[in-house]
Amino acid sequence: MFTSSNLQERVRQRPFLPFRIITSAGDRYDIHHPDLVMVGKNLLVVGTASADNPTIFDNVSQISILHVTALENLTAPPKAPGNGQSV
Repeated sequence: MFTSSNLQERVRQRPFLPFRIITSAGDRYDIHHPDLVMVGKNLLVVGTASADNPTIFDNVSQISILHVTALENLTAPPKAPGNGQSV
């Protein structure tokens, strides 16, 4: 069983590691950015990322923490070579 504290720890983990939330109904929510999850006492609010900006949501889903049955690690996209700055 997951608690709000467990889920908040996962969202705040640094470096952030993308993960999937699986519910008792079999729904799956891929979390690629920590800004798209709000953890409440009994509820998660999960934003579905927009196609043009992965940190801004198009719509949201509310998930009862009691129905979270599993968290799975997602493969992070490979980092580009270099120092991460644009040329």
